[in-house]
Amino acid sequence: MSRIGKKPIAVPKGVTVKIEPGLVEVKGPKGSLRQAHPAGINFELVDGHLHAKRSTEDPGLAKFHGLSRSLVANAVAGVTDGFKRELDIVGVGYRAELKGRQVILALGYSHPVVFDVPNGIDIAIDKQTHLTVTGVDRQLVGQVAANLRRLRKPDPYKQKGVRYTGEVLKKKAGKTGAK
Repeated sequence: MSRIGKKPIAVPKGVTVKIEPGLVEVKGPKGSLRQAHPAGINFELVDGHLHAKRSTEDPGLAKFHGLSRSLVANAVAGVTDGFKRELDIVGVGYRAELKGRQVILALGYSHPVVFDVPNGIDIAIDKQTHLTVTGVDRQLVGQVAANLRRLRKPDPYKQKGVRYTGEVLKKKAGKTGAK
């Protein structure tokens, strides 16, 4: 039996949960999310807690028990508090600016890089070098942050590029040169 799958999900006040076969819809103050789950996993709402139950003790279904519970718990957390990832842009002349639903990045290339912000995601820019990606869908927030980081990964020699805030990089030594 899955230890994570057995944990109940607390549903806070102001959050409504609609359970359909193969789908859980969660609505809260920040928005709404629809989370699909496998056919053998059933959710039930009891006393303000959401429980994930397996219909059979099939080992093939057991691996999806904890996963389904975690995905629905992330949906509940997203519509109540939301999720956030922060990125730093490090490098001389590296900067970002927001124009409508696009982020224009100067990352040392010969041209500016234009990044379209997907629906459901908000990006805030502080001091042209600090980006904050926020949204209700945890997977989408993480994917957008990873796509922004991928535009210019941190260089192991000079440590320039786009990195997560607080990310520790391992600096490599360059050539020592002739003496």
